[in-house]
Amino acid sequence: MNQYPGAPTGIKAPHGAKNFDISWPNGEEHRISNAILRGYCPCAGCQGHGGTISYQAGHDSSLIGIEAVGNYALQLTWGDRHDTGIYTFEYLWKLGELQASLGEEALSSLPALPETILIDGQHLYHHHELVSGL
Repeated sequence: MNQYPGAPTGIKAPHGAKNFDISWPNGEEHRISNAILRGYCPCAGCQGHGGTISYQAGHDSSLIGIEAVGNYALQLTWGDRHDTGIYTFEYLWKLGELQASLGEEALSSLPALPETILIDGQHLYHHHELVSGL
């Protein structure tokens, strides 16, 4: 994984698309599936108050709205009108890095996102460290 490069420089999520494309200041681009974004919605309604974030399958992953939250995050609105998840840019970066290294199927099969990607933005992990650290 590369270090978080700062706020994105571009976002593309055309109506009806199944993926969310995001460009970063270091020139990298991530394509994150809407299913991953919806499944890993970080809100308390989806994740509870326990601190771990796990994949929640079975929700409508049609992205129908995107709004900026200050200069640090996005609020996404899904086809089922769910809109309480605040996706920080760093969280989107980390989901993009994980999907790029693990693939969508493996990422959605993790019992929980590794805690280190949520709380330690400076520590970088290789694929095997992320998986073995669960």
